[in-house]
Amino acid sequence: MSEDSPIRRILGRLNSPSDNVVARARRMVEREVPPERRGPGWDRHWRELEAYLDLPGHWSARDDDDA
Repeated sequence: MSEDSPIRRILGRLNSPSDNVVARARRMVEREVPPERRGPGWDRHWRELEAYLDLPGHWSARDDDDA
């Protein structure tokens, strides 16, 4: 596996503390909320919030009404 493989990047993010406050909050919330209590869209919700902080203003689903 090469140093820049997608799996290595994912493992690196999982093993190192995140500068993204949403990612840290997600880890804290997931310690308290068991998987069976998490609703549909749980993961997508968190990923969009994390991405919003990484790239402000770039949402994955943008409507024409958004300014």
